[in-house]
Amino acid sequence: MALGMAGEGQIRWTTRWLDPIRPELYPVEQTLRLPRRRPSKIPQIQHKPAPETPILKAQRESRLKEVRETFLHAWNGYKKEAWAQDELRPVRGGYKKTFCGWAATLVDSLDTLIIMELYDEFELALEEVARIDFTGTEGCQINLFETTIRHLGGLLSAYDLTGGKRKILIEKAIELAEVLFTAFDTPNRMPTPHYDWSATNPNANDHRPSRSIVLAVLGSLSLEFTRLSQITGNDKYYDGIQRVMNELEKWQSETSLPGMWPATVDSTKVNESIALGSPMTGAGELYTLGALADSAYEYLPKQYMMLGGQLKQYRTMYENFIDVAKKYLIFRPMTVGDRDILLTGSIKLWSSGNSEPISNMEHLACFTGGMLAIAGKIFDRPQDLADGKRLTDGCIWAYKNTPSGIMPETFTAVPCASKLECPWDEQAWYKAIDPKADVETVRQEINAQRLSPGFAMAHDRRYLLRPEAIESVFILWRITGERYWPDSGWDMFKAIQAHTTTEIAHSAIDDVLNPSPGKVDEMESFWLAETLKYFYLLFSDPSVVSLDNYVLNTEAHPLRRPH
Repeated sequence: MALGMAGEGQIRWTTRWLDPIRPELYPVEQTLRLPRRRPSKIPQIQHKPAPETPILKAQRESRLKEVRETFLHAWNGYKKEAWAQDELRPVRGGYKKTFCGWAATLVDSLDTLIIMELYDEFELALEEVARIDFTGTEGCQINLFETTIRHLGGLLSAYDLTGGKRKILIEKAIELAEVLFTAFDTPNRMPTPHYDWSATNPNANDHRPSRSIVLAVLGSLSLEFTRLSQITGNDKYYDGIQRVMNELEKWQSETSLPGMWPATVDSTKVNESIALGSPMTGAGELYTLGALADSAYEYLPKQYMMLGGQLKQYRTMYENFIDVAKKYLIFRPMTVGDRDILLTGSIKLWSSGNSEPISNMEHLACFTGGMLAIAGKIFDRPQDLADGKRLTDGCIWAYKNTPSGIMPETFTAVPCASKLECPWDEQAWYKAIDPKADVETVRQEINAQRLSPGFAMAHDRRYLLRPEAIESVFILWRITGERYWPDSGWDMFKAIQAHTTTEIAHSAIDDVLNPSPGKVDEMESFWLAETLKYFYLLFSDPSVVSLDNYVLNTEAHPLRRPH
């Protein structure tokens, strides 16, 4: 018998589910135990709902219906062309096997089906979940990070949203977790990020830590494995991720940029006092809130909430990094009209001691606005909330600042020295595009590249159906109750809908700076599992997946918070 956290009740598990899938080669001497004290009182996050006029209610419900219909268009295309497969090809039809053939889109979307009250579709999907054999797959290369957030997160969130009444969901979550947890069976318990899984060849599962592991992989496993330990009472899952986070905490003040971690990490120093280090090369160290690092930072305040405020470590780690990020990474871009917004860049540090600020903004980094806003509420840091609003508005500006109305994957902005004021200077814009060319040459380049005012370069012009911008818009709406956020989100939705819809579903697009971008034959699972879910929640009643009751992981899976 195992007890969950407060309010979970008692859940019985057979020893079959609690025994490891095979004996560990490097077992721990003593398991770190999940905190089981009474949860601390965490300040309320959501704004008290304001009275809704009949006109505003009708508008909201109309938008909600359209988002739901958009989801159904893509879901039905998936059912027709790629049912129980990983990803749909939304242009040509057919499917892609990207995650061991474990029905990534279906599993990832379970909780979206529940939230949108598509119960018949959920029942059909649940039948397929029961057929997935996570342990029997042969010759499958597992991506630890992606499989954890998509599959394990999808199963756990559906379990939580159904009130724990569908035992098959937690049974499959444990079955998968046992396969994933073999990644932690290394000499220093630092997980291996990619590995070939074999159910019959034990030698294929003799794992080693990585000399160059992405920071986001190390730091973005905590919510799912912690929640699994809370539900089952089995501390080993929590032990696995907590050892990693303890090492990150030890190293946080010792990096080249104290307070933050480099985007890639060497986790092989087995016999040293600190198991983590930086693989410093001639390319230098990158410190960023974008790709390679993003959710490692995002999970710090969320893990604090998932543990009911019982472990102050996660608040301390957040506070130690955020002021450094504000100083070195977050900047005010030059915009027409001197818009009071912020964007997130990066910085590269060299072994010589030199540094190079990089004003490249990534769509992935749009999560920062929502992260700061939530942290500002739960940690009583009003300036973080204010900065979170400016960061989120920066992403809205990036959407509005293109012919398609959609933000590119990566672009370079023109940073200003001050965050307080930043008047538009056309000559400075020209210089940022090409400091050596004459004005006429730069103007020709602007026309050729279709650069919008304030964009110095568009490195990656695609839109991949990503959710990060609408995630922060949703969070700011739930926190502030200001109408600006859902109205801006609706503009984003209509632009995305207009340019990504295919006869089958929805696709990524190749160039948001083109008024008529071309289709890319890709629809990752997060389109249904995350992007459309955030759009739907933006127009739902605020009680639906309340931020005061749930923690949303990086795939927008609502995991129940202890109270």
